[in-house]
Amino acid sequence: MGFSGEYLNSIDAKGRIVIPAKFREQLSEGFVITKGLGHCAFVLPKAAFDAMEEELSKASFTNKNARAMQTFFIGSKIDGEFDGQGRVGLSQGIREYARLQKEIVITGAGKRIEIWDKQMHKDYLDSFTDSDEFLDGIEGFDL
Repeated sequence: MGFSGEYLNSIDAKGRIVIPAKFREQLSEGFVITKGLGHCAFVLPKAAFDAMEEELSKASFTNKNARAMQTFFIGSKIDGEFDGQGRVGLSQGIREYARLQKEIVITGAGKRIEIWDKQMHKDYLDSFTDSDEFLDGIEGFDL
């Protein structure tokens, strides 16, 4: 199972978004929404989030970075639930962190879905695709 594709969408006044049908099928066993890296939101199948949470919980609470990761991902987690129209509500904290405005991009990223503000997504992609460091980073891949 893997998520792929990019979809333009919008967020309504109540903070709800429509998850594309292609992705909803893969989330039928339950899913979680949490803050993601780079000011986006992550949507993960419940089993994938549970595995990540277990790995995070193995770290010592005396480790500052481990505590920060636990707070960041686990502390902002909400259990996803679709309404009759395929919409899911995002918490105010996640919406604010991801800086979601009216237009959003929902993109498949392998094991997760990312929800981006449209302009933030463009800026994120531009920040590394125009750089030689990006090309250097994929040097070892057979593309």
